[in-house]
Amino acid sequence: MTEPTPRHDSARDRPSRGSAFAADVQKEAKKRGKSRNLKPLAMLWPLASRHPVDLVLALVFLVLGTAASLSLTSAARALVDQGFATGTLEAVNRYFFVVVGIALALAAFSALRYYFVTKLGERIVANLRQGVFARLVQLSPKYYLKVRTGEALSRLNTDAALIETLVTSSASIALRNSLMVMGAMGLLLFTSPGLTLIMLIVVPLTIVPLFIYGRTVRKLSLETQDKLANASALAGESIEALEVVQAFSREHSLKQQYDDAIDAAFAASKRRIFARAIMTALVIALIFGGIALVMWMGATAVMRGTMTGGELAQFVLLSIFAASGFGSLGEVWGDVQKAAGAAERMAEILIEVPEIRAPDTPVTLAQPVKGALAFHDITFAYPTREALPALRHLSFEIRPGETVALVGPSGSGKSTVFRLLQRFYDPQSGVVTLDGHDLRTLDPEALRQKFAHVAQDAALFSTSARDNIAFGREGATEDEIIAAGQAAEAHDFISRLPQGYDTPLGEKGKTLSGGQRQRLAIARALVRRAPVLLLDEATSALDAESERLVQKALDTAMVDCTTLVIAHRLATVKKADRILVLDDGHIVEQGRHDDLVAQNGLYARLARLQFST
Repeated sequence: MTEPTPRHDSARDRPSRGSAFAADVQKEAKKRGKSRNLKPLAMLWPLASRHPVDLVLALVFLVLGTAASLSLTSAARALVDQGFATGTLEAVNRYFFVVVGIALALAAFSALRYYFVTKLGERIVANLRQGVFARLVQLSPKYYLKVRTGEALSRLNTDAALIETLVTSSASIALRNSLMVMGAMGLLLFTSPGLTLIMLIVVPLTIVPLFIYGRTVRKLSLETQDKLANASALAGESIEALEVVQAFSREHSLKQQYDDAIDAAFAASKRRIFARAIMTALVIALIFGGIALVMWMGATAVMRGTMTGGELAQFVLLSIFAASGFGSLGEVWGDVQKAAGAAERMAEILIEVPEIRAPDTPVTLAQPVKGALAFHDITFAYPTREALPALRHLSFEIRPGETVALVGPSGSGKSTVFRLLQRFYDPQSGVVTLDGHDLRTLDPEALRQKFAHVAQDAALFSTSARDNIAFGREGATEDEIIAAGQAAEAHDFISRLPQGYDTPLGEKGKTLSGGQRQRLAIARALVRRAPVLLLDEATSALDAESERLVQKALDTAMVDCTTLVIAHRLATVKKADRILVLDDGHIVEQGRHDDLVAQNGLYARLARLQFST
């Protein structure tokens, strides 16, 4: 077993993973509900400006659609004053055709606006997701010590969905209604300044109570989101650890916990629904009550002869357009706030500077790379436990082509050596070199291409066996993939799969046994043809026969490589050129197997424990 990867949510740091995860989800939900800083939305403009044709056409049809909507009120006025008033069918028909023509134009402009706005919005979100994902895979492991993987994925998916709602619909609605309100108000003043002044007094008196009551609705909505977050966190953890749940027969207990969490969310949702129903009643009563008052005053003006019937009809339609547009702006404002919060969280990722990155002028390694490695007085502590260094003044050198084994108790620093070699972290002091070059002077991507790594817990993808092996080296040919599979003793079991090398392996390769996954990981390392081979308990998951065969393949692969082997099973490192015995982050012994046994130190004690059983 290798040294565990450091995590900021280790058991000693948290009372329970479920409660911590739920707390994080609740925190995210509160951020989404309360963000009022709209500046992060400015990050969307560069993305939109990449598609000027769609942007211009969306704005053009937005303006034309709004103009067509307002033109309907003028057509309605002409129909009443110059159509019905004349008493001739010809005049009525003529103005009806005008109304129908404007309506058809409105339909066309609205459809085109929807198409170009939605297309542009989808493209913006697609570019945003691509940019965030590109940055997520560039960030060093240190970032994921402070940000949970689930939280990062939430920003990639949930937050992107909130922005998608804004740019594909809410922004269009907001712009359209803003133009509608401004255009309607201008026409209202032109049609009847007196009634418009009265309406401007009445409308605020109806709107202000709605905004005040809306705060209560928002609080209840946030409460519902928090309780649903609890239920989602419980469900996610339970499904992720399904085998453990079933092994301990906790299905019914977890079902009851989930039922309680959903019932709590439903109770909160009922309170929100009741409050929203009251708010809906207030909206209808206040807004349309105000419109009715203005209509009554307009009807009185018509009876007195100070206003025509067509003017009143136009005024009523414009009032409805203005009121509905203003009301819609209030609803859209919530989407804008949520999208602003989402944009801020996604921007945090985009502006995050990778801890490990290439220098301005990286050194180019001489070809071919020899594979000479050295640690010079290395001291390193993980960011989450700076007071407990994983390595203390560690120094050693490995010659090109040499096979060196790292052994020692768990937590002695063996896996940390591998992480520093691949430059997932930089040491606090000292220098790590490859062929005499400080790793910090190299491009990390170019550096890592010189290593092939087989971990104890083989990480596979849900793609095919062929894709998993070819992941080791881009451009690997079919013959090279099959040769690597054969060398790793994986070819036979892959060939027996339903579709052979093209068989999908399922999530994390769970359709395979542990030994099969390990052999695929070895094949992936072999196809890489790197000058340095890192084996982290590479044969630990294999049965005795498979271990013998794979060890033979590894022995062949190690001939032209510098090889570091982490092993707890000392039988696998007897043939190593040199064994480094680590304890508490530094080397306490080194030499060949027989020499170390003769020294009767830590290695000898570990050997007695293993070989006496």
